Amino acid sequence: SPRSDATPTGCGGTAPSRASVRIMDSTVTVPFFGILVAVVVAFFANFLWFGPKTFYPVWARALGRPDQQPGEGSSMALVFGLTLVGSVVMALTLSWVLQAAAALYDADINLGAGALIGALMGLGIAAAASLGHRLFAGQGLVVWAIEVGGDILGLTLMGAVLSIYV
Repeated sequence: SPRSDATPTGCGGTAPSRASVRIMDSTVTVPFFGILVAVVVAFFANFLWFGPKTFYPVWARALGRPDQQPGEGSSMALVFGLTLVGSVVMALTLSWVLQAAAALYDADINLGAGALIGALMGLGIAAAASLGHRLFAGQGLVVWAIEVGGDILGLTLMGAVLSIYV
């Protein structure tokens, strides 16, 4: 419960009645199986998102490389390995955000809330952060939209999956 003595006052005035400080439990768990499932689900969804019948051809054309095969000129083991590491980091981070939200609101995170938080993390952080990168690289909004669409989809699904385990 909020502490009444933790209400900020500021500038000698009285504090609004709704302002309070909540002390949260700082214990964070790592749901290993949930992380694994979330990473696999997001990886598969992004495999479909960037498939040859979905967005890969549009993305490659927008980059000016319509004839290039996925990963051409790169070590596919390195590409998939680093992609997997990035997905695990995203799942761990999202798991902790979901746990913090559960502690903050003193409520369980259901499937819809997990998906919404994942989508908001994708839109508010991943999409916003990469916008400037794509534009300064001269890659345009189509490349950005396709790439962040996959990120938002992956994080939305991760959030839904992780809501079961946190």
